[in-house]
Amino acid sequence: MIIYLIGALANEKIPEIAQQIRAVGHDVYDQWWCPGPDADRHWQAYCKFRGWTYAEALNEWHAKQVFEIDKFHLDRSDAGILVLPSGKSAMAELGYLTGQGKPVYILVTKEPEKYDIMPEMAAGVFESLADLMKVL
Repeated sequence: MIIYLIGALANEKIPEIAQQIRAVGHDVYDQWWCPGPDADRHWQAYCKFRGWTYAEALNEWHAKQVFEIDKFHLDRSDAGILVLPSGKSAMAELGYLTGQGKPVYILVTKEPEKYDIMPEMAAGVFESLADLMKVL
């Protein structure tokens, strides 16, 4: 199965979780994590230096290319796993995959600071990777 691992750039557990899922034979896309925890802040600072508004920044080459790479991998995936805590984009990715009829599972690695109802659209919410792996 091809799994898109959804999460936050600041979550240091992403590569470890991906490796554990790969170890049982799944193809996991987690390379979005490579730029590191400050990638979005650096991109924002660069855009502000250029004098771009947020809307203008979303229409420049870097944003378009990064979006297309992530969308390509979302489209080719069979399922998603959202690792909490996560950023704002994570719920959009969960919704996108769910809208395509693909199952998305949520792995809670840390109690959320603020509860949210929308994870109800997930195929399941798990508090341990071992329990989630049984479903995969």
